[in-house]
Amino acid sequence: MPSAEEKSVHHDRPDVARHDRPDVRPTRRDPVAASGSELIGGPAGRWALRSPGGFLTPVRVVSLLAIGMFALGMVQKMPCYNWAWFRGAGAQYTHGCYSDIPHLYLGRGFSEGLLPYFDRLPGDMEYLEYPVLTGLFMQVASWLNLADGSLQNQEQVYWLINAGMLMICTAVIAVCVARTHRHRPWDALLLALAPAFALTATINWDLLAVALTAAAMLMWSRGRPLAFGILLGLATAAKLYPVLLLGPLFLLCWRAGKWREFATAALGAAGAWLVVNLPVMLLAPEGWKKFYTFSQERQIDFGSFWLIITQRTGESIEVETVNTYATLLMILACVGIAVLTLCAPRRPRFAQLALLVVAAFILTNKVYSPQYVLWLIPLAALARPRWRDFLIWQACEVMYFLGIWMYLAYTTNDKHHGLPAEGYQVAIALHLLGTLYLCGMVVRDILLPERDPVRQDDGSDDPSGGVLDGAEDRFVRGRAARLPAHTAHTAPAVTVERVEWGTAHGKAAEGSS
Repeated sequence: MPSAEEKSVHHDRPDVARHDRPDVRPTRRDPVAASGSELIGGPAGRWALRSPGGFLTPVRVVSLLAIGMFALGMVQKMPCYNWAWFRGAGAQYTHGCYSDIPHLYLGRGFSEGLLPYFDRLPGDMEYLEYPVLTGLFMQVASWLNLADGSLQNQEQVYWLINAGMLMICTAVIAVCVARTHRHRPWDALLLALAPAFALTATINWDLLAVALTAAAMLMWSRGRPLAFGILLGLATAAKLYPVLLLGPLFLLCWRAGKWREFATAALGAAGAWLVVNLPVMLLAPEGWKKFYTFSQERQIDFGSFWLIITQRTGESIEVETVNTYATLLMILACVGIAVLTLCAPRRPRFAQLALLVVAAFILTNKVYSPQYVLWLIPLAALARPRWRDFLIWQACEVMYFLGIWMYLAYTTNDKHHGLPAEGYQVAIALHLLGTLYLCGMVVRDILLPERDPVRQDDGSDDPSGGVLDGAEDRFVRGRAARLPAHTAHTAPAVTVERVEWGTAHGKAAEGSS
């Protein structure tokens, strides 16, 4: 933690402290990271040789590790790739290697050359139930699939092509997360080594939206609101959840008075979303709206606390009732986030609020597919970069990953080998408690900013905040309104004391900006 005795002097450039600080090394800040580093020789010492121009830069190391873990996840799917996907439902669940990708190659008409949204599908699902950009991703993979022979061979090749495209998304995510916080690239190791990431990466196509969202947050951290908005709009065209990030951004820009930047981002997001959706909306309206009607009509499904309620009580809940109550709970969560944002003693960081709002959506939703954890992993690495809390949460998610497949094995096997409903309810509870624990730690960091790892380690304000980083508060409520404004501004030719954030007598940098 920075001490009051540490000082840095800036003579010619006010941005020296922000851009020329050395990278934060987690092995010297995080006890769990320090202990884990003993496997490769222990924490780096003060005089450790660094080669900024060498090949193994932090970003490249993180990217290579993320790709390596992704490859291990592909290996984990090999029993299904070789035979279990094609020999009944039970084997793919007992091996824990299920994926939607090969099944939907046949089930959504790609094997027959049908065009998503335009061509009607045989069976109960009349049109593809995915957002337009994800549908385009699926179609491009189908066009690249030139395999001949049996349907099994075509499905195998289709999965491999999608896995290759999703591996590119993984590399993009790793690079973006590593670069979002300028002086904290090693925080992205949380993402690269996350076991739940490797296990769920090729279940579905969520990594496309996650990659676009990560790129959007990188653009915002660099003070480029229009690029942020465009990328966020594209992410929303691939999956619905990224649009939720505009809510926290609105609150933070309100508190900091950055209305122009927020308007630019919002308009960019709306424009990008329309560019992708409008052609399909006009030319194939029935197919386009299927994603939205399917989401609205979907019954209570796996992973939600709603499922625990129905299984424990034995009473079904009408889908309209669930939609209403889930919406009300989400609104209450957003109100709570708004109060937290405007009343916190120091303006929360963007990544913290992004994690909270996406987690609220996950917790209140009527379905939680195991790959939804991918939405939170990059946000968790930026919001709470501490290995202990991250691994506790990941352990809960891995237990849920195992639980859902064992439960499905139990329900699809006449001999009922697997996990019964009571055991699956425990797995759901672990997922819910693990997510709540992570959110609780983030809320604590917001209420006690001196406990925030990012601000504690290097005295940063909001390295992912872009124009919000170091900005003065313009609108606050509650206790925050009675505290002096916290800024990270520095002026030329002044001496700046680095202090422990949140202490009673701590002073921000003095001088005009």
